[in-house]
Amino acid sequence: MSKEIERKFLVSSLPDLSEAKKAVVRQGYLTAPDDSTELRLRQKNDTYFLTLKGVGGLVRVEREAEITADQFETFWPETEGRRVEKERYTGHLPDGLLFELDVFSGDLAPLRLVEVEFTSEEQAKGYVPPDWFGADVTADTRYKNKTMAIYGVPD
Repeated sequence: MSKEIERKFLVSSLPDLSEAKKAVVRQGYLTAPDDSTELRLRQKNDTYFLTLKGVGGLVRVEREAEITADQFETFWPETEGRRVEKERYTGHLPDGLLFELDVFSGDLAPLRLVEVEFTSEEQAKGYVPPDWFGADVTADTRYKNKTMAIYGVPD
């Protein structure tokens, strides 16, 4: 079973992103607001994905398959009212871990979130974030992309 172990943080200040890779992302959700499982379509630059994410905060099931642009466009209209647009910057932290920094646009601007994935729960729980990270929102469901796609930026 594929599991995602990650922590999510608000961003206090933007780091130097000159070495980070940038991707333009649009994603939409095919599942209803009250569904505990997420079924997501994502376009990341010129690549397309269908992703299933299970219930959870720090640890949850994640399964992803690359799909064609035509398959993406077939289902994209069904995500109306449940979409997110952002720029994603991927880079390495001084400790070697990978970060994914999302700078949201549209209705979610100027929100910025950063995620770090881990190989174990112990590593995730013991992680000390750098100074540019803000509050830990891993357990705050208001900051899940699906929730924000439906309800907007948390108060």
